[in-house]
Amino acid sequence: MTLELHGQQIIGGQTFAASGQTFTATNPATGEALPTAFHEGTADEADRALQAADRVFDAFRHSSADQRADLLDAIADEIEALGDQLLERCNAETGLPMGRQQAERGRTVNQARLFATMIRDGSWVDARIDRANPDREPMPKPDIRRMLIGIGPVAVFGASNFPLAISVAGTDTICALGAGCPVVVKAHPGHPGTCELLARAIGKAIEKVGLPADVFSLVHGVGHEIGMALVKHPLTKAVGFTGSLKAGRALFDAAAARPEPIPVYAEMGSANPVFMLPGALAERGEQLAQGLIGSVTLGVGQFCTSPGLVFGLSDETFSKFAFDAAKAAEAAAPATMLHGGIHQSYCDGVKRLSSVDGVKQLGASSDEPGQTQAACVILATDASTFEANAGLNEEVFGPASLLVEAQDASELERIASNLDGHLTATIQGTPDDLREHRQLVSILERKVGRLIFNGFPTGVEVCHAMHHGGPYPATTDSHFTSIGTASIARFARPICYQDFPDDVLPEALRNANGRGSWRLIDGELTKEDA
Repeated sequence: MTLELHGQQIIGGQTFAASGQTFTATNPATGEALPTAFHEGTADEADRALQAADRVFDAFRHSSADQRADLLDAIADEIEALGDQLLERCNAETGLPMGRQQAERGRTVNQARLFATMIRDGSWVDARIDRANPDREPMPKPDIRRMLIGIGPVAVFGASNFPLAISVAGTDTICALGAGCPVVVKAHPGHPGTCELLARAIGKAIEKVGLPADVFSLVHGVGHEIGMALVKHPLTKAVGFTGSLKAGRALFDAAAARPEPIPVYAEMGSANPVFMLPGALAERGEQLAQGLIGSVTLGVGQFCTSPGLVFGLSDETFSKFAFDAAKAAEAAAPATMLHGGIHQSYCDGVKRLSSVDGVKQLGASSDEPGQTQAACVILATDASTFEANAGLNEEVFGPASLLVEAQDASELERIASNLDGHLTATIQGTPDDLREHRQLVSILERKVGRLIFNGFPTGVEVCHAMHHGGPYPATTDSHFTSIGTASIARFARPICYQDFPDDVLPEALRNANGRGSWRLIDGELTKEDA
């Protein structure tokens, strides 16, 4: 059944439209306004959503793990039940092709089910039990038990570049709900219809499993006001954000300036440096050039892991690699970007890089790009120019990459030492290359959250071991990931119980291990009873 969009705020299952101001989504491929006017959210509606979330927080965090896991499974089911309507609306709002939408929907529902499995297992709460020893001298040892619990209402900002997997029903929302935290989502104005459809799927799932409707709300807004109202509200306890450095830093600063500062887990992108070492280039340089352009143009370069910087040593293999990469870029067709603002920023970014003395364009898509289409662009410079111009280290969000030629290994290592924080770094090499450049690996360990060997950074596996984060300015806190099951730790905090009766303790800390979860008992990791 096709749902008719209403364009209003969804607060605890009810719709509100306090503001008379509206906006519409635009098809980036045609420039046409899409059906449905969306109402700009107000500070009063943000307050209503957070008051509702806080009212049900205690009941929600005390709900059973099974019920919260059932909710995540039900969300996955309801997203799938939206069928082609979701994909068609998302395609119209973002210009992303249907094949990409289908793959992203699969990732979205699969990660919800992965989190559901983890919540049922219960080991994520990191239960730690140190049993009492009343006979210990000179002081008796008390019974101490510790676990993670949900932090409180969470504000989530939908991302532009992953309208399904990192948006309304993305990782931030799913792991916050799994931890027992009510969620208020700020819909992305670039795809508000997609956001509404996903929000209504979540609302239906909440109703299906019998949880309070107030555990989830959605508000719209083009301007900064509604987002800032969510961040500054005293009932908000944490923020999840994926987007630009400028916006992420503004939210972080606002949260830090509150009377009660709160964490903003902002993933703000990076240039994801790639180091092409001589052995790899000698073995498969042409293949690596094709692989680079495939990674740079994937999703029109609109991935936070797109490789925007490539470093190599000055020799014939790197020169040949640069030539092959330029030819591959010329053969790459321009493609539509998510919206006009991103397209303009991309064009400005390429122009900024190209205007630096010592930077030259090696190759670009030969076909003339359309209205909001981006051409793949490969630029090149030398190490001295790169080191003299700090702006060359900054991300250009789109299908562009800058090749940098260093004279020797020490110059390569110096460049790596001076890099900002990034989400990823990639090393293309042979085992001999790795042994010869051990210091480079050591340097990069301090600069990124994920090191990749003989691959390309685009494509983030949703799994238990993934860390999608990195030192500032890639993120505001490199300790945490925004992808994978470890992301739940952002929206939980430890609580410790001393000498509590067993029947009053939370289930995860009782003597009987009813879930069979992994627990640390007297320093030993076990599934046994305490």
